[in-house]
Amino acid sequence: MEAIIEFFQYFWEIRANVLVMAGRHAWMSLAGVFLGTLTAVPMGIFVSRKPKLSSYTIDIAGMLYTIPSLAVLGFFLPFLGLGWAPAIAALIIYSWLPVLRNTCTGITGVDASIIEAAKGMGATPFQMLVRVELPLAMPIIMAAIRTVTVLTVGITTMASLVGAGGMGELIFQGISMMDNGMILAGTIPVSLMALFFDQVLGLLERKLQNITGVA
Repeated sequence: MEAIIEFFQYFWEIRANVLVMAGRHAWMSLAGVFLGTLTAVPMGIFVSRKPKLSSYTIDIAGMLYTIPSLAVLGFFLPFLGLGWAPAIAALIIYSWLPVLRNTCTGITGVDASIIEAAKGMGATPFQMLVRVELPLAMPIIMAAIRTVTVLTVGITTMASLVGAGGMGELIFQGISMMDNGMILAGTIPVSLMALFFDQVLGLLERKLQNITGVA
């Protein structure tokens, strides 16, 4: 009980620093997910039209996903220098695989009879994509985005190693000093942040389902 009280006292003392770190951590995480999704969804749509290409593309994204985050950050350092730029570049790469794969799966999984019905009504390829395929694939795509967001919030802790800041500063400083209180002060906000973003995206997913009429 005494240790818990001491932790909360310590957390209260550094609350201003934690708020600044959490804000930086949040915007880097969201920037990585947003830019990753912005590039992965069009790629997923494109390769869904080309089955042979989709297999190679997803395999390449999978290979990139398995590279340790420290190695990816180290690769970008000579080109982007220290700070948030290499961190966000790495986060974009880690966002690709789940979103790309789920977009491709969602588009190709649309019932052929629905596609034929839309064609029979004179829908253009663009109308087919926007009004039929994407709305039907949206639950699968959103599931990937939610997963990526939670993972990205955790991976962003590595950004502090390249001078980008974030909650990783507290965590790694706590590890170096063997200070569990400091480690928890960095870890707990990261966990709460990931949970919060997941709930917000879940709400957005339900709103989109209501708009598109997809259950």
